[in-house]
Amino acid sequence: MKTLWLTILIVSAFMLFILLIRNRMSWIGVKRFALHLVAVAVVLYVLNYSGWVSGFHIPLNPASLGTVVLLGIPGIVLILGLQWTIL
Repeated sequence: MKTLWLTILIVSAFMLFILLIRNRMSWIGVKRFALHLVAVAVVLYVLNYSGWVSGFHIPLNPASLGTVVLLGIPGIVLILGLQWTIL
């Protein structure tokens, strides 16, 4: 069963790589996503260690980074609201 999933992963990664090579616009999207990801990581790092948001800590994990990349500033507020609700 593991070999089946590994084969599917390798084939899909190869097909994605071919798609990126053939389509120039997709490289622009990948670069844009990478830039947003780095910017979000820097913003969350600054928020965590600057003391602007006291009493809260937004973890730098794929879920929080993805939420903030997708939603922007409302994503930060959403994560802080969830932490406030849980704590």
